[in-house]
Amino acid sequence: MPEVIPPDSVGIVTPQVAQFDIPLTLECGKQLNSFQLMYETYGELNADRSNAVLICHALSGHHHAAGYHSMEDSKPGWWDSCIGPGKPIDTNKFFVVSLNNLGGCAGSTGPASINPETGNAYGPDFPVVTVQDWVRSQAMLADRLNIPHWAAVIGGSLGGMQALQWSIEYPERVHNAAVIASTPRLSAQNIAFNEVARKAITSDPNFHEGRYGEHTTYPDKGLMLARMVGHITYLSNASMGEKFGRDLRAQTLKFGLLDVQFEVESYLHYQGERFSKNFDANTYLLMTRALDYFDPARAHEGDLSKALEPAKCKYLVVSFTTDWRFPPDRSEELVNAMVEAKKSVSYAEVDSPHGHDAFLIPTQRYMDVFHGFMGRVAKEIPHAR
Repeated sequence: MPEVIPPDSVGIVTPQVAQFDIPLTLECGKQLNSFQLMYETYGELNADRSNAVLICHALSGHHHAAGYHSMEDSKPGWWDSCIGPGKPIDTNKFFVVSLNNLGGCAGSTGPASINPETGNAYGPDFPVVTVQDWVRSQAMLADRLNIPHWAAVIGGSLGGMQALQWSIEYPERVHNAAVIASTPRLSAQNIAFNEVARKAITSDPNFHEGRYGEHTTYPDKGLMLARMVGHITYLSNASMGEKFGRDLRAQTLKFGLLDVQFEVESYLHYQGERFSKNFDANTYLLMTRALDYFDPARAHEGDLSKALEPAKCKYLVVSFTTDWRFPPDRSEELVNAMVEAKKSVSYAEVDSPHGHDAFLIPTQRYMDVFHGFMGRVAKEIPHAR
């Protein structure tokens, strides 16, 4: 818990719920007649409502991006390093909105929520959602908050896909978009990693075809394994070597096939166990499918530059040298398409040892790039301080 709230923190924040009792037709063809979105806001909306920034989260993210829910919190929101007074997303200048996506498990309507038509949890009956569905539901939230356009839409990883989709689907409502450690579509290798994770969950005897709630069980072992596999791909060989090396937990080898003997093994077990206690398995399946399906060029015979034609915003694209999940060449593919489509784009490949997780870590070069871009965004806002 924080002894004192740091001066560059947004402080104590309270989540809010937006209830929508109007139908939302999803890309899969199904419809949600009602749903809710959990969100938080930081900073103040200016008089002409022109300084709003939307934060889109990654696979395991949620609405709590910055600050603390109470003085008892052990740590702040997941992107606290980038959101707050004087930080790249400066809450002295911007009104920041961060939400938990539809299908999530942190307060927004998802598989663990009660289906009003049956009185039971949706479970595996919750419809498949896509990045496009998320962006449309986020636009509904923007309407509810009376935000006509975003000064910037920002996201890392899966969040970057949402920022990109926003720029294409609502070009009049996005002035700037930051696509960080992301990709315009998954590679076959990435889809394969996601399928291994899903198989780990669905093969757990306690999964019960997604109806584990009805059986008062939970596929924690499968979800733990899925997270362990995923976590390995988020780190780099260098970061794992620096953090753990080949260090043993004890002084000598135990020569046991089932013993956890290396520090890196212990770390993965800890991360997996913690995640399995806080995340819904059906939501994990949904989120990884949304990753797989995202491909704005699909509707344009694979031509990404054509997909980008509607966009009117200025882009920032950032990649990290050791990110082998979404490597720099995928960002370069996106930047090249933006250039071909004659869009305004700034690109930075940041040297970082932290792998895909680098977008969460405030290294100096990354922060300099981020500060520079957001500083320009702030100058574009009428009467910006």
